[in-house]
Amino acid sequence: MRIFSGIRPTGNIHIGNYLGAIKQWIELQEKNECIFCIVDLHAITTPYDPKELQKNIMDTAAIYLAAGVNPDKSVIFVQSQVKEHSELAWLLETITPMGELSRMTQFKEKSKQHKDYINAGLFAYPVLMAADILLYKGQGVPVGEDQKQHVELTRTIAKKFNQKFDKIFDEPEAILPKTGARIMSLTDPKKKMSKTDDPKSYISLFDSPEAITKKIMSAETDSGKDVTYNATKKPGISNLLTIYSLISGKTTQELEKQFKGKGYGEFKKSLAQALVNYLEPFRRKQVELQTRDVYVQEILNKGASRAKTIAETTMQEVREKMGL
Repeated sequence: MRIFSGIRPTGNIHIGNYLGAIKQWIELQEKNECIFCIVDLHAITTPYDPKELQKNIMDTAAIYLAAGVNPDKSVIFVQSQVKEHSELAWLLETITPMGELSRMTQFKEKSKQHKDYINAGLFAYPVLMAADILLYKGQGVPVGEDQKQHVELTRTIAKKFNQKFDKIFDEPEAILPKTGARIMSLTDPKKKMSKTDDPKSYISLFDSPEAITKKIMSAETDSGKDVTYNATKKPGISNLLTIYSLISGKTTQELEKQFKGKGYGEFKKSLAQALVNYLEPFRRKQVELQTRDVYVQEILNKGASRAKTIAETTMQEVREKMGL
């Protein structure tokens, strides 16, 4: 199966990004043809600092490598280095109904978040995402729960193109993690973990052991003291149980038994230590990669070259089918 996925280069990556998407990438690259992109064109749809963008791109590439994406098994590249992404996005916009885009929940959320930065690019963001996937004829898209709607739109656009012009695209499937598709904020467990919130609300892959411990110990829990999973009635402790389950390989039921009668404090101490241990290899690898910019850039250049070969072939087909 050909797999496509990408993450915006907006600085550090938190455990929600990792557990919801990148963790799947590592498993998928073993048996599939994987293309992983740093989606810088998506990053400019919300406020950003142009002076920081290139640094963030290199940091994100280092994060991919530190997290275990293997450049010998997967294609890793920067979106804007392959111009066909923008070209296909424009062509697909001409067949995408406005009504479909107006239903996208992420546009509504980002518009509330950045009231002074509501732009056409933000509105058309899902079509660019569809172009990213369809350009490589992606069949599987590992995403978190919040991106599932965009993959559904991609399927709709692919079907519409195939019916209108000729069948050249597969209708890709969203690949969601069995658990942890939506890791919630540590300070407000009713909303998704996000880097745009207070730093106390998320844990970065490269936070220090002290920062990890402090954030977990102060994470919002619920009334009572029983460590039990109930996402509706106990969203705080349920979110922490989900995180613990994903990094330990234990089910939430096994964790409930382990911490029966022990209370939130002891559970949090154990989770904090488990997270510190789990993230230590990432911190070590990141430190090493920060001194190897030339190596990282070579990987990106090689990946862009491989991606262009596929993209150019797809675009030739698309142009011909559309009469261009």
